[in-house]
Amino acid sequence: MTWSLLLDPPAAGAWNMALDHALLSAAEGHGLACLRLYAWDPPCLSFGRNEPALRRYDRAALERHGLAAVRRPTGGRAVWHHREVTYAVAAPATTFGSLPDTYREIHALIADALRALGADVRLADDRGAGGVGAGAGACFATAAGGEVVAEAGGKVVGSAQLRGDGAFLQHGSILLAAEQDLVASLTLGPTGAPAAPAATGLAELVYPRRATWSAVSAAVAEAAVSRWGVPESPGPLPAGIRARAEALLPRYTRPEWTWRR
Repeated sequence: MTWSLLLDPPAAGAWNMALDHALLSAAEGHGLACLRLYAWDPPCLSFGRNEPALRRYDRAALERHGLAAVRRPTGGRAVWHHREVTYAVAAPATTFGSLPDTYREIHALIADALRALGADVRLADDRGAGGVGAGAGACFATAAGGEVVAEAGGKVVGSAQLRGDGAFLQHGSILLAAEQDLVASLTLGPTGAPAAPAATGLAELVYPRRATWSAVSAAVAEAAVSRWGVPESPGPLPAGIRARAEALLPRYTRPEWTWRR
């Protein structure tokens, strides 16, 4: 299996989700294996695929403040994407094994990369690795088994996974700064989860120059080179994948999808 590496400039939430979805399609149809690292511009709130956003979050407040929102193709719970490195891995389903094995392997690589930067992190105790579903509360309010947490407490990486036809997409946020309290501020009524998200940004764990998008993305890419055989240099986005992402883009721009439930 041949891996590819994409290092992308900041983009709007709809394009980011459409492109991640297109990478899954390429993994399903052509056996692609890809690691993508990217950022968001403007900052954006994302909902899990099956999350009841309409009754959980204050849409009027979000729109009043001019905040962007998008619904992911993957499950899980809400995340505020701002100062972070976002990763996506799309590959054939057999690449790392079962859903929990895949979840843990990708997080183990990220934890290795963050430790190389000086962060004291570990994988959360295994309480059914594979992520948190669409239950109440923000993604960073609790850590599932296999997720990356700081030894001193707090979740550093939040992820979600989707299994397709013989392939998977897993993507997630590596926090440079916590900032997830925005999700709680937009939540309507009782959440059934901790009121304050238990998030920890890398800026709290490493020297400031190591808590940048460039430093963290380079560390993740370097770890993937040695652990998975990812190329040392990023490649261009293949024309076929770009075309598929452009075809998917209208779904992720439509309010009917973002606020479908």
